[in-house]
Amino acid sequence: MNAPSLKEENALTITRVFDAPANLVFKVWTTPEHLARWWGPKGFTVPAITTDFREGGAWRGCIRSPEGQDYWAHGIYREIVAPSRIVLSFAWEEEGSIDTLITVTLDDVAGGTRLTFHQAPFTSAESRDSHAEGWSECMDRLVSYVAARKEEMQ
Repeated sequence: MNAPSLKEENALTITRVFDAPANLVFKVWTTPEHLARWWGPKGFTVPAITTDFREGGAWRGCIRSPEGQDYWAHGIYREIVAPSRIVLSFAWEEEGSIDTLITVTLDDVAGGTRLTFHQAPFTSAESRDSHAEGWSECMDRLVSYVAARKEEMQ
């Protein structure tokens, strides 16, 4: 049996532009009270999340599906450059899961902030595509959440 291929072409990249400053987008990525409001695909909730937001600090979280199924994941913060870059490991807490690396980059653009989300490696295109669907819904929730926070700040 061949080992799973962990090629870079199985990487996932998602980009979103926010009508908000980078420091606000960074803040909602880095504090548990905000993460609990947008993390997870559409319809999911976050019953638990802990973070030790510093390089080398650990995070662990649970997302709950609308059917009540819990999915736990954890990782380590590898690099933090406020308010422009977060690098963290990510692994599901289930048999056969592998460690992936997520890089979130925030760049100032006209009128807002461009977020680039990159995750790799995946063992297959199917695994990458499954994560693409979930993370895309998560990013959509993040866009809505940041827009609401921006209105509260004005």
